[in-house]
Amino acid sequence: MRKKIVSLCMALLSCGFMWPGLLCAEVNPKPFVVPELTQWQGAEGRVTLSGRVVVKSSQLQAVAQALAHDYETMMGRKLTVVKGSAKPGDVVLALKKDKALGTEGYTMRIARTVSLEAATPQGAFWGTRTLLQISEQSADRTLPCGLTTDVPQYGLRGFMIDCGRKYIPMAYLRQLTKVMAYYKMNTLQVHLNDNGFRQYFNGDWNLTQAAFRLECDTYPGLTAKDGSYTKQEFIDFQKAAEAQFVEVIPEIDAPAHALAFTQYKPELGSKEYGMDHLDLFNPDTYTFMDNLYKEYLQGKEPVFRGPRVHIGTDEYSNAKKDVVEKFRAFTDHYIRYVESFGKQAVVWGALTHAQGETKVKSDNVWMSCWYNGFANPKDMKEQGYKLISIPDGLVYIVPAAGYYYDYLNCQYLYEHYTPATIGNQQFEENDPAILGGMFAVWNDHAGNGISVKDIHHRTFPALQTLAAKCWSGKLTSVPYAEFDAKRAMLSEAPGVNELGRLGKAGQVVLQVPSLQPEATTGVTEIGYDYSVSFTIDGADEARGTVLLQSPNATFYLSDPRRGRLGFERDGYLNTFNYTVEKGKQVTLTIEGNNRMTRLLVNGQVKEELAPQPLYVMKPTDVADYQVGAAAQYKPVVYNPSDRIYYQRTLVFPLQQAGKFNSRITNLEVKVVK
Repeated sequence: MRKKIVSLCMALLSCGFMWPGLLCAEVNPKPFVVPELTQWQGAEGRVTLSGRVVVKSSQLQAVAQALAHDYETMMGRKLTVVKGSAKPGDVVLALKKDKALGTEGYTMRIARTVSLEAATPQGAFWGTRTLLQISEQSADRTLPCGLTTDVPQYGLRGFMIDCGRKYIPMAYLRQLTKVMAYYKMNTLQVHLNDNGFRQYFNGDWNLTQAAFRLECDTYPGLTAKDGSYTKQEFIDFQKAAEAQFVEVIPEIDAPAHALAFTQYKPELGSKEYGMDHLDLFNPDTYTFMDNLYKEYLQGKEPVFRGPRVHIGTDEYSNAKKDVVEKFRAFTDHYIRYVESFGKQAVVWGALTHAQGETKVKSDNVWMSCWYNGFANPKDMKEQGYKLISIPDGLVYIVPAAGYYYDYLNCQYLYEHYTPATIGNQQFEENDPAILGGMFAVWNDHAGNGISVKDIHHRTFPALQTLAAKCWSGKLTSVPYAEFDAKRAMLSEAPGVNELGRLGKAGQVVLQVPSLQPEATTGVTEIGYDYSVSFTIDGADEARGTVLLQSPNATFYLSDPRRGRLGFERDGYLNTFNYTVEKGKQVTLTIEGNNRMTRLLVNGQVKEELAPQPLYVMKPTDVADYQVGAAAQYKPVVYNPSDRIYYQRTLVFPLQQAGKFNSRITNLEVKVVK
């Protein structure tokens, strides 16, 4: 009877009708989470967690422990994992056979207890992410009563990051998988080799940036000098990702984008199409690539742990028929070669661009469809490929390049995109040929000063948006303005703050009356947009004297080269045209956002380090910003039409003071917006 009365009340209220004397209980609306719940039935009231997680299956022990750890990290309250009967307020994790839930769906009934059921541990884990997101938005950590059955519309929801043109530290990749998992993104493609564009390096292939990022015993010296991953840390990284139910797909890109290989072994380079192309007519090319793949695929515990490997195969010349046939043969060979090690092959697959007679295996092969002129999706579907929607015109980020997107158009994607859209072709929703969707960051302009923090600033809103559209598809119902406002308030992930968010606009988040040398502040860093000010009584400072530092950046009172005020991060050193004077007291303010870093002296703007076009008219003008191992490749651009824009941004380090002689007082850190 009560249920009927509530239903009647809702119907009457929706019509604007109020029956005198009848009190209608409030039914909880769908809670906001990213991705949006695909189904929700609201009920009355809210539940306070008891502090216990009851595990009904040994297979869910790790999921329960992860929930307890993450809940304590985020909410500051301990959850205890137990077995036995449930009590009011307990979270109960259980497995149940239900084909409708698939491998990733779950149900969660929030009532007397919080009952979370799934067919697999992965589904249960995704349910705990929902529980955490709902909890973090409630000041008292209570949960709204109701029932959700939440099942993804697409099975693949992913991101591709280019580590070849810019070294992405392993520490960040580990944090990235946590962020992905928090938003139920399940696939990370790691692009392990690539190269910059020759025109930005004086037109010289030997000077052009190129890198292969993995430790390599087969070819000593192949591994990049400016940043790489040992085989063991790459294995450990994949294991950590697996614990978060994120699959890492490693990619070795060939036969184009292969300059790292030809700089190591020049005889493998194509004399006709450029040294970034492998010579497909040279048998040694196959020997080289076979041995390279073998190092990471062989044995009972291979370096590439997951079920899939991406073999590249894109953007090779199609100028001649014999070249096309060789490219197709190369693609087919490496599909079958990785399969011989028990792996499934993933390709970019330029098989429309390279139409020919040579057969290329399609059965059980995944294809990343990025540009329909290279691989026509409908044709590829007919040939039997399973498709990943990653259309360049919608989901490609190329930081500060002036083409594709610097930041994705998240509103357009949220309102119009699902993985059923591939370029200008529209498929039916849930077409079995479409696995799901991904987006990508390509670091095309190697040496342009973009930091990992800059990449993350671009990635995070895109990740949330694509997570919503790949999980919920057309079932998203929250208006974009509401989605954008609320998603920005969510955590990146339990214990993750790569954006350096510390407070609200206008808020002073750190005050230190007197900063002592080598003191710690308890704060790691502050992200965009910020203001950091302090009063300094100048003293003699040796070059390289640090004011403040974090694991990600260093701010100098006296930089190592010229003794100026400046900062270093990601292998780039940037300085202001300002030197702290001995015996003089001034107030310095540093303001930073995602476009520039500004210095104010006594409240007056001294200098703004904004994007700087890099091109030179004579050799003595060559920019010299890179330091350490990163200085191996420096952009040298003589043609103004080919200029790149060097970025001088800074997520300001705050963790520890340096060993300085000057007196630093009135340090104040403020969120600008």
